[in-house]
Amino acid sequence: MRKAAIADIVPMGFAVAGVVCLLYLWISADAAPQLELRIPVESDVAGPAAGQEDVLAKAELTTYDGQPADLPGAWPQFRGPNLDAIGKVDVTLARQWPAEGPPVLWSLDLGEGYSGAAIRDGRIFVADYDQQKQGDAIRCFSLADGKEIWRYFYPVKVKRNHGMSRTVPAVTDKNVVTMGPKCHVACLDVATGKLHWFLDLVKDYGAKVPAWYAGQCPLIEDGKVILGVGGASLILAVDIETGNAVWESPNPKKWEMTHSSIVPVEFAGTRMYVWCASGGVVGVSAEDGKVLWETPEWQIRIANVPTPVPVGEGRLFLSGGYNAGAMMLKLAMQNEQIVPEIEFRLPPEVFGSPQHTPILYEGHIYGVRPDEQLVCLDLEGNVVWTSGSTHKFGLGPFTIINDFLYVMDDHGLLTLAEATPAGFALLAQADVLEGIDSWGPMAVAGNRLLLRDLTKMVCLDIAAR
Repeated sequence: MRKAAIADIVPMGFAVAGVVCLLYLWISADAAPQLELRIPVESDVAGPAAGQEDVLAKAELTTYDGQPADLPGAWPQFRGPNLDAIGKVDVTLARQWPAEGPPVLWSLDLGEGYSGAAIRDGRIFVADYDQQKQGDAIRCFSLADGKEIWRYFYPVKVKRNHGMSRTVPAVTDKNVVTMGPKCHVACLDVATGKLHWFLDLVKDYGAKVPAWYAGQCPLIEDGKVILGVGGASLILAVDIETGNAVWESPNPKKWEMTHSSIVPVEFAGTRMYVWCASGGVVGVSAEDGKVLWETPEWQIRIANVPTPVPVGEGRLFLSGGYNAGAMMLKLAMQNEQIVPEIEFRLPPEVFGSPQHTPILYEGHIYGVRPDEQLVCLDLEGNVVWTSGSTHKFGLGPFTIINDFLYVMDDHGLLTLAEATPAGFALLAQADVLEGIDSWGPMAVAGNRLLLRDLTKMVCLDIAAR
């Protein structure tokens, strides 16, 4: 790696020190709803994705000796099989752990980032970044032992900026689709890593790379890859076999890409894709991309991260950081048109979710709000319980598996609790990672729970002994 000049190191040191101080103040406060989270400086807003050169001219496919595992379970996309961050496994899960925590089956090193894993057919897929070679690395590992099976690399220069990678791949029985930090979308063969097609959303569709790079996770449905572009097209559907556009939603208001991902919703007999873009929330027809409704009532100036949560009967729960709080939208039919209405808003001290998407489970919403407490809400926005000031989780991820809540804090402390509105019922805790920024979304397959921090991924055995 190129050595930095002293002139480069000194200002970088001041910048790092400033970030550390801000994070310390934010994390150490009992409640900080008025404090903004990380705010990008001018250099944080990435420029063109890769210039005019063809990044594929220097792409490399490398194969290794890892083998797909003959193991059950799948987590084929962001937030799991049903896009709800809920796992159902045919395993009796442990209610208590030994002092050292659940057994670690294997671990592996990754480039700096927060990309979670996708799992299917005994393979693990991660959209990684190779800092030494300076490029995106789409990597396939064995679920059995973490050994690498193949790696597809293409050069894209990305500066270190709170990590590089942020997205979770989407996987079918034949294809894996990824989005890189600078909005490159690749479709590869799951078995071999061979490239099927490649898009540069900046160059091809006029997208703008968000601050801190792309965080949107691709969605695959009905033979199409659904992408929020925010450029020449608002939302784009491409054929998964060819990468050719099937339809494009118009974007006359020039809304831009956020870190939020797209979620499918059924309402009044119509299937639609809902997305939080820079200028508001939009729903487009899954059939042809026609804009069915939109509202500017939900905007987050700095970073819009969580995905909308459908809670039934046309209701959508929205949440965010940077003092955004939360909001419940209600879709209604008026003169054969879909109209979004605001049911209620919540201030950030009641609820907001700076980084991870809340979970709807058995009529209640679970998430971590800006004061770092885990919160259970009812569907009218009332706080049912909080984890209290002695149990805080920073910006860490959470998921629900077989009625258990798994919640991790910034530094790799994993907490097991009951997923129940009766109250915060702590069952077990253990330090399972020793790094920082343990923010990557969780994934589960059978008895195996995959977690990561900034540079390391671990596979834990969460079954009862």
